[in-house]
Amino acid sequence: MRNIRKAVHAGYCWGVERAIDMVIQTTETHKEVPVRTLGPIIHNPQVVQSLAEKGASTIDSLDEMPAGGTVIIRTHGVAPETYQQAESKKLTVVDATCPLVTLVQNRAKQLVNEGYHLVIFGNAKHPEVIGTIGHAGGHATVVEKPEDARTVKLANKKVGVVVQTTQETERLSEFLSYLAPRCKELKVFNTICNPTIERQDAARDLAREVQVMIVVGGKNSSNTRHLATVCKQEGAITYHIEEPMEVEPGWLVGAQEIGVTAGASTPGWLMDHVIARIHELEQQQPLTASL
Repeated sequence: MRNIRKAVHAGYCWGVERAIDMVIQTTETHKEVPVRTLGPIIHNPQVVQSLAEKGASTIDSLDEMPAGGTVIIRTHGVAPETYQQAESKKLTVVDATCPLVTLVQNRAKQLVNEGYHLVIFGNAKHPEVIGTIGHAGGHATVVEKPEDARTVKLANKKVGVVVQTTQETERLSEFLSYLAPRCKELKVFNTICNPTIERQDAARDLAREVQVMIVVGGKNSSNTRHLATVCKQEGAITYHIEEPMEVEPGWLVGAQEIGVTAGASTPGWLMDHVIARIHELEQQQPLTASL
Protein backbone atom coordinates (compact mmCIF):
# COMPACT_ATOMS: atom_id res chain seq x y z
CA MET A 1 0.00 0.00 0.00
CA ARG A 2 1.18 3.47 -0.82
CA ASN A 3 1.40 6.07 1.89
CA ILE A 4 -0.55 9.16 0.80
CA ARG A 5 0.23 12.25 2.87
CA LYS A 6 -1.45 15.63 2.94
CA ALA A 7 0.58 18.75 3.63
CA VAL A 8 0.05 20.17 7.11
CA HIS A 9 -1.07 23.48 5.64
CA ALA A 10 -3.02 23.23 2.39
CA GLY A 11 -6.20 24.45 0.77
CA TYR A 12 -8.39 27.41 1.65
CA CYS A 13 -6.91 30.34 3.53
CA TRP A 14 -9.08 32.54 5.74
CA GLY A 15 -9.16 35.33 3.13
CA VAL A 16 -10.65 32.98 0.55
CA GLU A 17 -13.15 31.54 3.02
CA ARG A 18 -14.19 35.09 3.94
CA ALA A 19 -14.73 36.03 0.29
CA ILE A 20 -16.77 32.93 -0.52
CA ASP A 21 -18.95 33.49 2.55
CA MET A 22 -19.51 37.07 1.38
CA VAL A 23 -20.58 35.91 -2.08
CA ILE A 24 -23.01 33.32 -0.71
CA GLN A 25 -24.46 35.79 1.77
CA THR A 26 -24.88 38.40 -0.97
CA THR A 27 -26.75 36.01 -3.25
CA GLU A 28 -29.09 35.20 -0.37
CA THR A 29 -29.77 38.82 0.62
CA HIS A 30 -29.87 40.38 -2.87
CA LYS A 31 -32.21 37.93 -4.61
CA GLU A 32 -34.23 40.67 -6.31
CA VAL A 33 -31.25 42.14 -8.21
CA PRO A 34 -28.49 40.75 -10.45
CA VAL A 35 -25.35 39.74 -8.50
CA ARG A 36 -22.02 39.46 -10.31
CA THR A 37 -18.37 39.11 -9.32
CA LEU A 38 -15.94 41.36 -11.15
CA GLY A 39 -13.55 38.72 -12.41
CA PRO A 40 -13.42 35.28 -10.77
CA ILE A 41 -13.75 35.76 -7.01
CA ILE A 42 -10.80 33.36 -6.58
CA HIS A 43 -8.64 31.42 -9.01
CA ASN A 44 -10.43 28.09 -8.82
CA PRO A 45 -12.77 27.09 -11.66
CA GLN A 46 -14.82 24.58 -9.66
CA VAL A 47 -15.61 27.10 -6.94
CA VAL A 48 -16.35 29.86 -9.45
CA GLN A 49 -18.79 27.54 -11.24
CA SER A 50 -20.53 26.55 -8.01
CA LEU A 51 -21.00 30.21 -7.05
CA ALA A 52 -22.39 30.97 -10.50
CA GLU A 53 -24.97 28.23 -9.92
CA LYS A 54 -25.95 30.01 -6.71
CA GLY A 55 -26.55 33.22 -8.64
CA ALA A 56 -23.20 35.01 -8.66
CA SER A 57 -21.81 34.69 -12.17
CA THR A 58 -18.63 36.41 -13.34
CA ILE A 59 -18.21 39.51 -15.47
CA ASP A 60 -14.94 40.88 -16.87
CA SER A 61 -15.98 44.53 -16.98
CA LEU A 62 -18.48 46.81 -15.24
CA ASP A 63 -19.81 47.56 -18.72
CA GLU A 64 -21.40 44.10 -18.57
CA MET A 65 -23.14 44.86 -15.27
CA PRO A 66 -26.94 45.12 -15.39
CA ALA A 67 -28.32 48.41 -14.08
CA GLY A 68 -29.20 48.42 -10.39
CA GLY A 69 -27.20 45.28 -9.74
CA THR A 70 -24.74 44.30 -7.03
CA VAL A 71 -21.09 43.82 -7.94
CA ILE A 72 -18.66 41.89 -5.75
CA ILE A 73 -15.00 42.88 -5.82
CA ARG A 74 -12.74 39.84 -6.06
CA THR A 75 -10.19 38.85 -3.39
CA HIS A 76 -7.35 40.26 -5.50
CA GLY A 77 -8.66 43.82 -5.27
CA VAL A 78 -9.10 46.50 -7.92
CA ALA A 79 -7.87 50.01 -8.64
CA PRO A 80 -9.71 53.02 -7.11
CA GLU A 81 -11.10 53.93 -10.53
CA THR A 82 -13.21 50.77 -10.47
CA TYR A 83 -15.03 51.89 -7.32
CA GLN A 84 -15.63 55.29 -8.92
CA GLN A 85 -17.03 53.68 -12.05
CA ALA A 86 -19.34 51.46 -9.98
CA GLU A 87 -20.59 54.52 -8.09
CA SER A 88 -21.25 56.40 -11.32
CA LYS A 89 -23.31 53.44 -12.57
CA LYS A 90 -25.24 53.42 -9.27
CA LEU A 91 -24.23 49.87 -8.48
CA THR A 92 -24.16 48.34 -5.02
CA VAL A 93 -20.59 47.28 -4.21
CA VAL A 94 -19.63 44.40 -1.91
CA ASP A 95 -15.88 44.50 -1.35
CA ALA A 96 -14.39 41.01 -0.87
CA THR A 97 -10.79 42.19 -1.29
CA CYS A 98 -8.57 40.14 1.02
CA PRO A 99 -7.45 42.36 3.94
CA LEU A 100 -3.87 41.28 3.29
CA VAL A 101 -4.15 42.59 -0.27
CA THR A 102 -5.56 45.84 1.11
CA LEU A 103 -2.40 46.03 3.26
CA VAL A 104 -0.25 45.81 0.12
CA GLN A 105 -2.28 48.60 -1.48
CA ASN A 106 -1.89 50.82 1.59
CA ARG A 107 1.86 50.18 1.85
CA ALA A 108 2.26 51.04 -1.83
CA LYS A 109 0.44 54.35 -1.34
CA GLN A 110 2.55 55.06 1.73
CA LEU A 111 5.84 54.55 -0.12
CA VAL A 112 4.78 56.78 -3.01
CA ASN A 113 3.65 59.49 -0.57
CA GLU A 114 7.02 59.29 1.20
CA GLY A 115 8.85 59.93 -2.06
CA TYR A 116 10.13 56.43 -2.77
CA HIS A 117 10.38 54.96 -6.25
CA LEU A 118 7.87 52.16 -5.80
CA VAL A 119 8.89 48.72 -7.05
CA ILE A 120 6.38 45.87 -6.94
CA PHE A 121 7.86 42.39 -7.01
CA GLY A 122 5.25 40.26 -8.72
CA ASN A 123 3.47 39.35 -11.94
CA ALA A 124 2.57 42.49 -13.91
CA LYS A 125 -0.52 40.81 -15.39
CA HIS A 126 -1.89 39.52 -12.09
CA PRO A 127 -5.05 41.35 -10.93
CA GLU A 128 -3.59 41.96 -7.46
CA VAL A 129 -0.59 43.76 -8.93
CA ILE A 130 -2.74 45.72 -11.39
CA GLY A 131 -4.94 46.89 -8.53
CA THR A 132 -1.93 47.82 -6.40
CA ILE A 133 -0.53 49.96 -9.21
CA GLY A 134 -3.85 51.77 -9.32
CA HIS A 135 -3.74 52.51 -5.60
CA ALA A 136 -0.21 53.87 -6.06
CA GLY A 137 -1.53 56.34 -8.61
CA GLY A 138 0.17 54.50 -11.45
CA HIS A 139 3.58 55.38 -10.05
CA ALA A 140 5.15 51.95 -9.84
CA THR A 141 7.64 49.67 -11.56
CA VAL A 142 6.87 45.95 -11.64
CA VAL A 143 9.69 43.41 -11.54
CA GLU A 144 8.74 39.81 -12.25
CA LYS A 145 12.08 37.97 -12.14
CA PRO A 146 14.69 38.41 -9.38
CA GLU A 147 17.52 38.87 -11.87
CA ASP A 148 15.68 41.74 -13.55
CA ALA A 149 16.40 43.85 -10.46
CA ARG A 150 19.95 44.24 -11.77
CA THR A 151 18.84 46.24 -14.80
CA VAL A 152 15.43 47.78 -13.96
CA LYS A 153 15.40 51.57 -14.43
CA LEU A 154 15.15 53.43 -11.13
CA ALA A 155 13.95 57.03 -11.03
CA ASN A 156 16.12 57.68 -7.96
CA LYS A 157 18.19 55.79 -5.40
CA LYS A 158 15.44 55.96 -2.78
CA VAL A 159 13.49 52.77 -3.47
CA GLY A 160 10.49 51.23 -1.74
CA VAL A 161 9.32 47.67 -2.30
CA VAL A 162 6.05 45.81 -1.82
CA VAL A 163 5.51 42.18 -2.81
CA GLN A 164 2.63 40.31 -4.42
CA THR A 165 1.11 38.29 -1.59
CA THR A 166 1.61 34.92 -3.30
CA GLN A 167 5.30 35.20 -4.16
CA GLU A 168 7.95 32.75 -2.96
CA THR A 169 10.12 33.88 -0.05
CA GLU A 170 13.29 32.55 -1.69
CA ARG A 171 12.61 34.54 -4.86
CA LEU A 172 12.10 37.68 -2.79
CA SER A 173 15.46 37.18 -1.07
CA GLU A 174 17.14 36.72 -4.44
CA PHE A 175 15.39 39.80 -5.84
CA LEU A 176 16.54 41.97 -2.93
CA SER A 177 20.12 40.71 -3.22
CA TYR A 178 20.21 42.16 -6.75
CA LEU A 179 18.30 45.34 -5.93
CA ALA A 180 19.92 46.45 -2.67
CA PRO A 181 23.39 47.29 -4.06
CA ARG A 182 21.76 49.73 -6.50
CA CYS A 183 19.98 51.76 -3.80
CA LYS A 184 21.14 54.46 -1.43
CA GLU A 185 18.01 53.94 0.62
CA LEU A 186 15.81 50.84 0.47
CA LYS A 187 12.55 50.37 2.36
CA VAL A 188 10.94 46.95 2.02
CA PHE A 189 7.55 45.76 3.15
CA ASN A 190 7.51 41.97 2.92
CA THR A 191 3.83 41.63 2.05
CA ILE A 192 3.89 37.92 1.22
CA CYS A 193 0.93 36.72 3.27
CA ASN A 194 1.37 34.26 6.15
CA PRO A 195 -0.98 31.62 4.65
CA THR A 196 1.18 31.62 1.50
CA ILE A 197 4.36 31.19 3.56
CA GLU A 198 2.78 28.41 5.64
CA ARG A 199 1.65 26.50 2.55
CA GLN A 200 5.02 26.85 0.84
CA ASP A 201 6.91 25.70 3.96
CA ALA A 202 4.59 22.72 4.45
CA ALA A 203 4.84 21.75 0.77
CA ARG A 204 8.61 22.03 0.90
CA ASP A 205 8.85 19.83 3.99
CA LEU A 206 6.58 17.18 2.50
CA ALA A 207 8.27 17.21 -0.92
CA ARG A 208 11.58 16.28 0.75
CA GLU A 209 10.02 13.09 2.11
CA VAL A 210 8.04 11.74 -0.86
CA GLN A 211 8.76 10.64 -4.42
CA VAL A 212 5.71 12.27 -6.03
CA MET A 213 3.87 15.50 -5.18
CA ILE A 214 0.43 16.30 -6.55
CA VAL A 215 -0.48 19.97 -6.28
CA VAL A 216 -4.20 20.70 -6.59
CA GLY A 217 -5.57 24.04 -7.73
CA GLY A 218 -6.44 26.36 -10.58
CA LYS A 219 -3.91 26.59 -13.39
CA ASN A 220 -4.45 30.36 -13.23
CA SER A 221 -3.70 30.47 -9.51
CA SER A 222 -0.39 32.18 -8.77
CA ASN A 223 0.00 30.71 -5.28
CA THR A 224 -0.73 27.19 -6.56
CA ARG A 225 1.85 27.50 -9.34
CA HIS A 226 4.42 28.64 -6.79
CA LEU A 227 3.62 25.59 -4.66
CA ALA A 228 4.40 23.36 -7.64
CA THR A 229 7.69 25.20 -8.18
CA VAL A 230 8.65 24.76 -4.53
CA CYS A 231 7.97 21.02 -4.69
CA LYS A 232 10.06 20.61 -7.85
CA GLN A 233 12.92 22.49 -6.24
CA GLU A 234 12.95 19.90 -3.45
CA GLY A 235 13.38 17.08 -5.97
CA ALA A 236 9.93 15.51 -5.94
CA ILE A 237 8.29 14.60 -9.25
CA THR A 238 5.51 17.14 -9.27
CA TYR A 239 2.17 17.40 -11.06
CA HIS A 240 -0.14 20.41 -10.95
CA ILE A 241 -3.76 19.44 -11.56
CA GLU A 242 -7.21 21.02 -11.32
CA GLU A 243 -9.40 17.90 -11.36
CA PRO A 244 -9.05 14.44 -9.76
CA MET A 245 -9.45 12.67 -13.11
CA GLU A 246 -6.24 14.30 -14.33
CA VAL A 247 -4.24 11.91 -12.14
CA GLU A 248 -2.77 9.24 -14.40
CA PRO A 249 -1.79 5.72 -13.30
CA GLY A 250 1.71 6.10 -14.71
CA TRP A 251 2.47 8.95 -12.32
CA LEU A 252 2.32 6.58 -9.37
CA VAL A 253 4.57 3.82 -10.67
CA GLY A 254 7.14 2.89 -8.03
CA ALA A 255 6.14 5.68 -5.66
CA GLN A 256 5.58 4.45 -2.12
CA GLU A 257 5.29 7.94 -0.62
CA ILE A 258 2.92 10.38 -2.35
CA GLY A 259 2.31 13.90 -1.15
CA VAL A 260 -0.77 16.02 -1.84
CA THR A 261 -1.05 19.74 -1.29
CA ALA A 262 -3.30 22.50 -2.58
CA GLY A 263 -3.29 26.22 -3.17
CA ALA A 264 -5.04 28.73 -0.92
CA SER A 265 -7.98 28.94 -3.32
CA THR A 266 -8.58 25.18 -3.43
CA PRO A 267 -11.41 23.67 -1.34
CA GLY A 268 -10.58 20.78 0.96
CA TRP A 269 -13.15 18.51 -0.69
CA LEU A 270 -11.23 18.73 -3.96
CA MET A 271 -8.06 17.48 -2.26
CA ASP A 272 -10.07 14.63 -0.75
CA HIS A 273 -11.39 13.68 -4.19
CA VAL A 274 -7.82 13.60 -5.54
CA ILE A 275 -6.76 11.27 -2.74
CA ALA A 276 -9.79 9.08 -3.44
CA ARG A 277 -8.75 8.97 -7.10
CA ILE A 278 -5.26 7.77 -6.12
CA HIS A 279 -6.75 5.01 -3.97
CA GLU A 280 -9.06 4.03 -6.82
CA LEU A 281 -6.14 3.70 -9.24
CA GLU A 282 -4.22 1.67 -6.70
CA GLN A 283 -7.06 -0.81 -6.34
CA GLN A 284 -7.50 -1.11 -10.10
CA GLN A 285 -3.85 -1.75 -10.86
CA PRO A 286 -1.24 -1.88 -8.10
CA LEU A 287 1.91 -0.38 -9.57
CA THR A 288 5.15 -1.61 -8.08
CA ALA A 289 7.75 -1.05 -10.76
CA SER A 290 10.74 1.13 -9.92
CA LEU A 291 10.87 4.74 -10.96
